[in-house]
Amino acid sequence: MIVTVNGTEREFADGATVADVLAALAVPGSGIAVALDGEVVPRAAHGSTAVPAGAALEVLTAVQGG
Repeated sequence: MIVTVNGTEREFADGATVADVLAALAVPGSGIAVALDGEVVPRAAHGSTAVPAGAALEVLTAVQGG
């Protein structure tokens, strides 16, 4: 299935979860925020939230400083 991640189309296995996508992208498990089709996905739900085909996933990295 095709999913748009941070504006780039990528292919993942059908039924992939947010955690599967993050692992495939080698994104660290902490210090990030994830939005699926504009809705924030809590970290505790990454493993149980399926990413549907055609979805838009945004992965944001926390930045310190002012």
